[in-house]
Amino acid sequence: MKLLREQLMKISKALVFDIKRFAVHDGHGIRTTVFFKGCPLRCVWCQNPEGLSSKRNPIYFEKSCIHCRRCEQYANDGQMTYQNDRPYFNKECENFDNLVKYCPTGAIRYDSELYDIEELMIKIKQDEVFFREEGGVTFSGGEPFMQGDFLIEILKRCHEEGIHTAIETSLHVSLDLMKQALPYLDLIYVDLKIYDHQKHQQYTGVSSHLIKNNIKYILESQHRDKVIIRTPLIPSMSATDDNITAISEFLVNIYPEVKYELLNYNPLASSKYSLVGLEYGLSTDLKMFNQEQMQHFYDLIYQTGIKNLIIE
Repeated sequence: MKLLREQLMKISKALVFDIKRFAVHDGHGIRTTVFFKGCPLRCVWCQNPEGLSSKRNPIYFEKSCIHCRRCEQYANDGQMTYQNDRPYFNKECENFDNLVKYCPTGAIRYDSELYDIEELMIKIKQDEVFFREEGGVTFSGGEPFMQGDFLIEILKRCHEEGIHTAIETSLHVSLDLMKQALPYLDLIYVDLKIYDHQKHQQYTGVSSHLIKNNIKYILESQHRDKVIIRTPLIPSMSATDDNITAISEFLVNIYPEVKYELLNYNPLASSKYSLVGLEYGLSTDLKMFNQEQMQHFYDLIYQTGIKNLIIE
């Protein structure tokens, strides 16, 4: 897969698939979380499949559909087919305005909206009164750095406005772009999912080399105390003794005061996949880890010498 720098969407507007207001789990205080479209990873457990594609795509809401077939009537050649009493879209097409416009119930909608800098700042500042006590804005995704030029500009604007900024990123990004963003970020969440690069490639579609190199750089920089490294616990994939130990040893050898957090498995993501025409990569029978299992992982981490383990 090409490096992220080669994939950047050099556009004056950003594709945003969700804006979550009054968020309390995406950083300190009360926050507004902005979800950018596009991701260079293809994690089999992805929590936000609607954010994977860097394109603006139509989505179908079956419960809103009255099966009037107006979409078929107004569709352009090759744009969609109507089978099994529902539309199927040709994602190779660039524009679906006609289908969205003529659907009488909103069963066909776009999965994202375009915002320029001013429009997005208006959205963010709607909740500015709630940003006291360490609140602010968090940029998530997808991968925010996929729309890197726009990201840098919106971070600068937030910085000028005195708005606390956080990011949730895989750090599968060029070092140059990361360096541009660092001065304008107050809190940096980095997911290090799997230490072994071959297993990381198998389960996420990319090697872990670039991510680990970027983590090493940032944890050796003046920005290291802004960083929280996180590992999502995925049964039999990332949630293994060997993986948790390898990640912990890697981190503590770079910066002994590193902040580290485990994210318990979230089984609810599978419900999103039908909306975007994808299949969930894991069994729907998998469960969250219980307290005893989580404590086992915590004990492994403490044994490596990590002190600043974040436990929710």
